[in-house]
Amino acid sequence: MDPFDTTAISAPELAARIDPSTLRNRSGGPLYLEIADELRRLIESGEVSAQTRLPAERALSISLDVSRVTVASAYKHLREGGWISAQRGSGTYVSPTGSLPSWGSLAGDRDTATLEFVNASPSASPLLADAYGVASEKIRDRFPLGGYAPLGLYELRESIAAYYRGWGMPTTAENILVTSGATDAIHAVLATFTEPGARVLVEHPTYPGVVELVHSLGGRCIPVPIDPDNTDEFVASADRAARQSAPTLAYFMPDFSNPSGARLPLRTRRQLSATMHRHAVLTIVDEVAADLSVDGSPDIEPFGTATPDVATVTIGSTSKTVWGGLRVGWVRAEAGLLARVAATYARRQLSVSIIDQLAAIELLGRYDEVRQVRTEASRIARDHTVALMRDQLPDWHFRVPDGGLAPWCSLPDGIRSSVLVAEAHAHGLLLAPGLRFGTGYAFDDRQRIPFTRSLPEITSAVEILARLSSENTPAPAVASSTPAAVV
Repeated sequence: MDPFDTTAISAPELAARIDPSTLRNRSGGPLYLEIADELRRLIESGEVSAQTRLPAERALSISLDVSRVTVASAYKHLREGGWISAQRGSGTYVSPTGSLPSWGSLAGDRDTATLEFVNASPSASPLLADAYGVASEKIRDRFPLGGYAPLGLYELRESIAAYYRGWGMPTTAENILVTSGATDAIHAVLATFTEPGARVLVEHPTYPGVVELVHSLGGRCIPVPIDPDNTDEFVASADRAARQSAPTLAYFMPDFSNPSGARLPLRTRRQLSATMHRHAVLTIVDEVAADLSVDGSPDIEPFGTATPDVATVTIGSTSKTVWGGLRVGWVRAEAGLLARVAATYARRQLSVSIIDQLAAIELLGRYDEVRQVRTEASRIARDHTVALMRDQLPDWHFRVPDGGLAPWCSLPDGIRSSVLVAEAHAHGLLLAPGLRFGTGYAFDDRQRIPFTRSLPEITSAVEILARLSSENTPAPAVASSTPAAVV
């Protein structure tokens, strides 16, 4: 058995990413160092993720058309720097990014003295209590029944279908599977379509839970860099990654992506959807944040509307607009695809809580009001956070998000997220390290700061970060062959 639950990259694929023709056009140092530098760049950027098994020296030397000694020397150089490790009889692996806990356990058990800023999850909508009041009355009529609804209550599936029809996306109840939150929906879809060794395109940075899940299923994430200010380039990068890696799946967040905040314009999302369909890539579209416009920007046509329905599977949830404790999510897909996902989900879950589903029906019946309440609260919290950070953290750079739930910040030189998060934890502030949003060693220079807590909590969190940021002196230069330390 392999020493890690891991995936592998073939010698031809790795050689294509290294591009030996560019190596020979360089001048200066030995060829093995140039190969090592390219490998390190791929690991840092996340293009080759942690715990990936690398090709054997002989196979890579053939694909690169260099001597085996050259590849052996490059591997040796990277081993000495801690980037890769060799396991006798098992192969060579990209070193893991430290002993970080799973994404779901980062927040841990918090008491009232702890500031929990790991999850970008807002407090409950003020409309939630009334919805549960109505649900508690309506559920009495269901007590004589068995209490299971494997696909979800028909009334709820029809309400969700009506929500998509309102977006201009033809949908019936037969296109909807109700799940216990978006995470369950993502798990069901990925578990259905991810074969061992499968490659999954993900925007980079991305939601950490997806990276963990793909890896646990034996797949490998192929990162596609995304810049909120240049989304057209994202389409070109995704096209290039699809040609090079032959993925079977893609996971994108076209509206207020977590954590980058990127939102794809109409033309861009149509081009991206058509590009994935042309490459026969099934696109999983996470629209959990689609209704989180802070500045009142208009809705945009849902991703995949202009392409065949079999090309897209959409994930939705009430967790961000209503409350994370209301465990109602869903999958929207063409009937044939949905049947496969439903079969997978049935092995995991017999039914979502009936009272939660009844509450969700009430809330979807007042969804315009739900969205308006969340928008107003988010705008106040966003503006409060931005003003504090500009005043107390002037060296932190970020794009003011026009939607979503958090700014994605560039840290000042000399400050690493992994170190900052550990120091903040000691002061009662829990944060997710930037590394968690990537597939390799990327984003240790980034930090996500959710504006989903109360205004006093946000104030306290920024004060702690300002104090820690001022106390941190620039770290001494680290040799290029040594990976960033991970806490």
